[in-house]
Amino acid sequence: MLTIARLFGAVLGVLSWLAAAGPCFALDSQLQQFIGQVSAGELVPGADRYGPVQGSPPTAKIFAGDKLLGYAFVNADWVNSTGYSGQPIQILQGLSTDGKISGARLMAHHEPIVLIGIPLERIETFIRGYVGRDVLAISSSAPSDRPAVDIVSGATVTVAVIAESMVRAAIKVANAEGMGGPVGAVAAVRELDPSHAAPADWNALVSEGAVRRLSLSVGDVTEAFRRIGNENGVEHPEDADPATSFIDLYVAPVSIPAIGKSLLGADGFASLQKTLAPGQQAILVASNGAYSFKGSGYVRGGIFDRFEVLQGDSSIRFRDRDHTRIGDVHAVGAPNFRDVDLFRVPPGTTLDPAQPWRLQLLAQRAYGSRDKAFLTFDVNYQLPEAYLKPVPPPPAAAAANPPAPSAATGAQSSEPPMWHAMWRAKTGQISVLVGALVLLTLIFFFQDWLVRRPVFYDRLRLGFLVFTLVWIGWIAQAQLSIVNVLAFLSALRTDFRWDYFLMAPLIFILWFAAAASLLFWNRGAYCGWLCPFGALQELTNRIARRLNIPQLKISFGVHQRLTALKYIIFLVLFGISLSDLGLAERMSEVEPFKTAIILKFARQWPFVLYAGAMVASSLFVERAFCRYVCPMGAALAIPARLRLFDWLRRYRECGNPCQRCGNECPVQAIHPEGHINPNECIQCLHCQMLYHHDQKCPVMIQRRLKRERHSASSGAGVPHASLPPKPKVSAQGADQRAPS
Repeated sequence: MLTIARLFGAVLGVLSWLAAAGPCFALDSQLQQFIGQVSAGELVPGADRYGPVQGSPPTAKIFAGDKLLGYAFVNADWVNSTGYSGQPIQILQGLSTDGKISGARLMAHHEPIVLIGIPLERIETFIRGYVGRDVLAISSSAPSDRPAVDIVSGATVTVAVIAESMVRAAIKVANAEGMGGPVGAVAAVRELDPSHAAPADWNALVSEGAVRRLSLSVGDVTEAFRRIGNENGVEHPEDADPATSFIDLYVAPVSIPAIGKSLLGADGFASLQKTLAPGQQAILVASNGAYSFKGSGYVRGGIFDRFEVLQGDSSIRFRDRDHTRIGDVHAVGAPNFRDVDLFRVPPGTTLDPAQPWRLQLLAQRAYGSRDKAFLTFDVNYQLPEAYLKPVPPPPAAAAANPPAPSAATGAQSSEPPMWHAMWRAKTGQISVLVGALVLLTLIFFFQDWLVRRPVFYDRLRLGFLVFTLVWIGWIAQAQLSIVNVLAFLSALRTDFRWDYFLMAPLIFILWFAAAASLLFWNRGAYCGWLCPFGALQELTNRIARRLNIPQLKISFGVHQRLTALKYIIFLVLFGISLSDLGLAERMSEVEPFKTAIILKFARQWPFVLYAGAMVASSLFVERAFCRYVCPMGAALAIPARLRLFDWLRRYRECGNPCQRCGNECPVQAIHPEGHINPNECIQCLHCQMLYHHDQKCPVMIQRRLKRERHSASSGAGVPHASLPPKPKVSAQGADQRAPS
């Protein structure tokens, strides 16, 4: 124990030094950090140096000698590049002075499909495919003329975000540097005319262009694959008959009152209006045919990956929370559709219905066991002129003195932070999690009342563990990890920004709860009740005991030495993170959380084998991984020694002679001499249930027997006040607290 205590002291000293030194390590931005890792010549061929990082959002000029060749920037500084993980995908890009992407490298991401499924080389190859793109030509071209995204099978959302953010960020940098003409030169010249009424007939709506259509046969799609030279797409049609309908797709902006009332009916439009914030738009998408525009990805991951809406340099993707399925279209003569769905534009993004936009459909064909061929089709939408009216010209004084463009034109500074939208979108899940945390707090504060009712306590704990595993883990996927700890410590030393941590509301709330609980109940509040993988282990062990699987009893001496292993693992990961956070994140696979909880064992076999072995070990040793391997538990245990309270009650007889609590502790956190090791305790309250149990605890048994003997000798009518007082069991009072 002396060795472990010294280990704690050393780690606390290192952490304190880092916290104090953090501001000295602070860099100007992620850009400053990234350009220190990539040579200037890699971003712009022929360059030999960077200029200083300047501006907000930041850029760095790239030179060959004194000649300006281009600019370096990070896509996430200029546009929203939030990926599937809910965190930004950061790409260091180079833009030459002629408006072409001259170089790019993926610098940081947390995309699960790239970390564990798709080889990183395929993503890097995809990114290099954008080198040479002329962003000035792209920005001035019609939406339908823009090059299609070459989708990487299995990483649809990730690569689509990469493609859009790279192009949009480059366009904004080009405009900010004066390559594309005056910034903000494009202005709306028309606005919606609320007095115009749409026809009630479906065919009239389609004919006038209020509803736009994309109709493709299987033969049309096959021919499109043939034009791009994708033989796999050509050879695997959905139907042998090329005339079979692939998809018959219709799109319309139903947040426009005239169109919405015709398609949804008066009641349906009124219901829609109640769900929309001021200025928020919604579109209706309906289809028939062999191919579904929705797919099934949103069921697993909550995001619709087969289509997106594009307007200007902005892209809009929809999640399940933005989606409402409706029964049918109310316009007279409308067909019966297989899919009719409403999609609300997510908070934090905008769609101007008076300006052109397009819906881009991702068509795919499966071949082989898991491979797919991809291409895209566009539905271009422009409101008919009858729905628009000219914008009144501005007053002469305002025209003569136009507002100066912002220095951060094109940046996200004028928009609300992205994490605001993430929190609003997860309001329901946040409410459920906060409710669970309130319940857990009540369990701890009223633990004496609870543990006096062993059956109720056991059922409540069992129910909470099931909730933790199923809802917090498999549904909400809010499993904390040592990666979060390392990222936080790294941010303290470099460029600390709360925005990155606030992007995942459930993770942030759990971290806040875990940190606060350290002051009250050590690490056990999280490890014992809120960790999905810990819950999986405990539930597995419960099943094993029910099946009479023999339990392996580890001697306390061996157990005590094995517990040091998790602290060693944490220190190794922490040391690596000081120089290479990415390597530390990869080595954190020592935690099977990602495999067992986030991906539900749908992963490559070595990862599944390892995670399965960790779960299987709990069949014989309860919470074996928590006890001996978990670096996350070690990271929480170190600051937990600073806790202010000790809630676990002990008798003077605990440990000498009674060993019942120590023998029954599920993680062997009770020493033979009777005191509880707070670094190992998971606050399961089992020892507190025994503390009050008059059939199991020797002290309580003696009290019960005395009461029974006294009751038998004095008769049933003796008033309660005449009973002798309870014996003192501790020199400190009624009970003895475990030492801190």
